[in-house]
Amino acid sequence: MISLDMPKNAILFHKRLHGKIFVDSKIRKPSNKTLQIIYTPGVATVCKEIFNHPNMKYQLTSKGNNVAIITDGTRILGLGNIGPNAAMPVMEGKSVLYREYGNISAFPLCLNTTDRKQIVETVKAISPAFGAINLEDIESPKVLDISHDLEKSLDIPVFHDDRHGTSVVVLAALLNSLVLVNKKISEIKVVIAGAGSAGYGIWKLLCFAGCTNIIVLDSKGAIYKGRKEGMNKYKNEIAQFTNRDEHGCLGEAIVRSDVFIGVSGIKNLLKTRMIKKMNPDPIVFALTNPYPEIHPTLARNAGARIIATGSFNYENKVNNALVFPYVMRAILDLKIRKITPDILYAVAVAIANTIPKRKLADNKIIPEIGDKSLQKRITAAILRQSRLN
Repeated sequence: MISLDMPKNAILFHKRLHGKIFVDSKIRKPSNKTLQIIYTPGVATVCKEIFNHPNMKYQLTSKGNNVAIITDGTRILGLGNIGPNAAMPVMEGKSVLYREYGNISAFPLCLNTTDRKQIVETVKAISPAFGAINLEDIESPKVLDISHDLEKSLDIPVFHDDRHGTSVVVLAALLNSLVLVNKKISEIKVVIAGAGSAGYGIWKLLCFAGCTNIIVLDSKGAIYKGRKEGMNKYKNEIAQFTNRDEHGCLGEAIVRSDVFIGVSGIKNLLKTRMIKKMNPDPIVFALTNPYPEIHPTLARNAGARIIATGSFNYENKVNNALVFPYVMRAILDLKIRKITPDILYAVAVAIANTIPKRKLADNKIIPEIGDKSLQKRITAAILRQSRLN
């Protein structure tokens, strides 16, 4: 449960810090001789070396450890379009996690534009300073277009956390949940509430993992082939490869389903009566933050076998914070240029396998964010997959 004092404490904590990050130097109290090396005249030699040998930029500058967190503030977690200034605390928080768990210098760049082309051109313009781009909390489907545009034009990886990170942690948690309920991913029915970046990404990775019976819903209901209202090219893509014959609302789609995944942005969307219509041992991932689609206690009382949220207030924290620091560390170190479905799948399996099967439990389906083996496992998984490609 969120403490009644949490909002007040959060304000006081941030006010005391005046923000959560700052830029630091690796050099303490440089001497005059050191200044001659790191600034002038010595730095000119380094500049010329990079000019003559461009790949040396990764060895002679911090580029290979710098990540730009890009947002326009239009889709901030559970808050919607609150703009770039109000988005800053979230992006600073991600910077802290990048530093703490990935030893990465991540810079929040909250852009004062919502125009797709301007965002793309801005990111392209600042890309020489960074080893990777993290797109964050930008409204869908615009952000999917931005991601695709940047992937085609940049020579550094573009990690879309709402899509890539969320889909990976969901698949990892689902794989372990299915072990506990003794079901196969190829035989289950999954209902995804939310067809934005997260819903699209989860759907795509679950399909890649072998799940064939998926219903994705948006505010208009189930997405299906031939639907006219509220569609876009990404929903049309979903309709081509999922939903055999269901056209109804959530209450209808969830009947005889095995798994509910909520990334809807709507608190209390899932009702107890809906869970009671699911198959035995239902799995409920209510991942909307800060308030889930259903409170875990209500879900448990309604018969849910395994329950997860995206919040750190409850057990089974299915949050993309478990993914992005470690994945980004690995793709920076391995010089991965493009994030592919097989890489995402390999990472999900690596995260799932962090917990030995004998230690899995209904309230222990996903490792803690600080698990010391995560980085080694994820890096090894990405390395193996990159060698296969």
